[in-house]
Amino acid sequence: MVATIPLFPLGTVLMPGASLPLHVFEPRYRQLTVDLMTGAVPDKEFGVVAVREGFNPDVDGIEALAPVGCTAALLDARRLPDGRYDIVTRGARRFRLLEMDEGSHSYLCGSVKFLPDAEKADDGDDLTRMLSASARAAHRRYCATAWKSDDWSEPAHEVGAAELAHVLAADCLLPMSDRQQLLEETHPVQRLRMVRMLIARETGLLTRLRAVPTPMTTYSTDQSHN
Repeated sequence: MVATIPLFPLGTVLMPGASLPLHVFEPRYRQLTVDLMTGAVPDKEFGVVAVREGFNPDVDGIEALAPVGCTAALLDARRLPDGRYDIVTRGARRFRLLEMDEGSHSYLCGSVKFLPDAEKADDGDDLTRMLSASARAAHRRYCATAWKSDDWSEPAHEVGAAELAHVLAADCLLPMSDRQQLLEETHPVQRLRMVRMLIARETGLLTRLRAVPTPMTTYSTDQSHN
């Protein structure tokens, strides 16, 4: 089923289940926040989609955006005295971006098709259990190398195989291309293999370089006023 949702292009990849706080000050996205808070936007969800390096969605249109994004569900919003907002969101549903609509609202909108997994994860399957355990172990090694002990925690035991790769990746500073690849993968078992490999690679790099990760936004140029 095709739906139309507001779009918020960002220089990051949002994962289902991951927390995403935002500081909103551009006027069109202030209006989006108001529409989310008042229920004008159904389900209080908007689409977060990554901006391709060197592109601007206001100039290049849909070519500037990754083909798959993730909706962000509004959890909390605080209006600041000057009209800006601090909001807290959480990743919800993946979608494939079909078309952009730049004229119906002050903010960008897009026609999307939601993107469920191609198969249901079987948490009781031996291979799935093995991959889940090894991915969790890789995550522990990464966090022990990268963060202080009080800066991270393990995903809850109840997090199933379908969600686990996204939750683990959200905790690690992976390159955007890797995060996008994980987001687009619709087979849970393959996603667990991917995240285990990617996290192990990053842990090895951190160990050899004797460095700790710094968010890529530290060095990036903003793609928009937000």
